[in-house]
Amino acid sequence: GKGIREVDLPKIFEPFYTTKKVGEGTGLGLWVSYGIIKSFHGEIKVESAEGEGTTFTVLLPLHSEM
Repeated sequence: GKGIREVDLPKIFEPFYTTKKVGEGTGLGLWVSYGIIKSFHGEIKVESAEGEGTTFTVLLPLHSEM
C-alpha cells in the first residue's frame, strides 16, 4: 500500500472505518483482525509512513500446557 495518513491511524481499528469509496470496502477487515488477536491475548502494532508503506506487527503469547 501507500501508507496510512497520520490523521487516520487512530481510527483504523474502528468498525466500518474505511478511506475507500462507497461500495469498495466494508471497513471491517482490521476491526475483525484486531478482535481475533485480542481474543488470543495478543496485540497488534502499526507503523506507517504516508507515501511509503505500512507495517503491522502481531504479537501472540506462547502457551504451553503442563
